[in-house]
Amino acid sequence: QVQLQESGPGLVKPSQTLSLTCTVSGGSITNNYYYWSWIRQPPGKGLEWIGYRSYSGGTYYSPSLKSRTSISVDTSKNQFTLQLISVTPEDTAVYYCARVANRVVGTKVLFECDYWGQGTQVTVSS
Repeated sequence: QVQLQESGPGLVKPSQTLSLTCTVSGGSITNNYYYWSWIRQPPGKGLEWIGYRSYSGGTYYSPSLKSRTSISVDTSKNQFTLQLISVTPEDTAVYYCARVANRVVGTKVLFECDYWGQGTQVTVSS
């Protein structure tokens, strides 16, 4: 069974860098069929897709966060990491990592998150 687990500090000061790590077990991060994704949910709001990255380097970032976001992959540790710079209190959220697959059905491409971490609360405050 594939499992994902987020780790990192729960409190970050404004203007600093948020850094979270997702450890993957039960599956290889080098499987290029999958992408490795970060999603967040601010309090009282819906889910927001931050971005994803394949181990081979394919990357997508949300346009609203692209200038501040970086996702990296460490194949030796079977981990991937989110870095979000210049954070503000509006970045306070529960952060999730997830495995993503794309699937071509006829002329359509579907994106599916099949495994999620349990989420970790990150608060941006001085």
